[in-house]
Amino acid sequence: MNIPAPVVAPLAELELTHHEGGRVPVDAPALPELDLTRLRSGPDLPAMVVPDLELTRSGATGEVPVAQMTDLDTGRAQDDGVRTAAPVGAVTCRYCRHVQAEGLLCDGCGMRLPRVRVAAPATAKRGGGDEDERVPCPSCHVPSRPGRPCVACGTKVEVEA
Repeated sequence: MNIPAPVVAPLAELELTHHEGGRVPVDAPALPELDLTRLRSGPDLPAMVVPDLELTRSGATGEVPVAQMTDLDTGRAQDDGVRTAAPVGAVTCRYCRHVQAEGLLCDGCGMRLPRVRVAAPATAKRGGGDEDERVPCPSCHVPSRPGRPCVACGTKVEVEA
């Protein structure tokens, strides 16, 4: 199917500007009234001396009264025992108010969701006691568990014999 090109008629009120490679000389004479506002800078400005300015020390302040602030409380408030419950289950995004049951990032806006890590139950150490021993990673020297990847760089930490 061959569609004919539409006929485009030039508008008489539009000016046709021809460019020859994008670098056409433009006649732009300098405006003499703007030359008066030109700021001088650099070596043509003389250095100014400010005789009253002393940068190395301040003058004497004299006797300044110092009074204690009696209404300033530097202590902590008494503990009322009320604790904020940790969020479990569905979480509402604090930015877009999207309610989401799982995931680390909000499906609505992509911001990080507040989550609580459930602590693993503490287990008593067995007779050997070497499973919590950490050794330095051979690549980055971060203390890591033997036989597992390093938490910093991912290199597998070998068990020392």
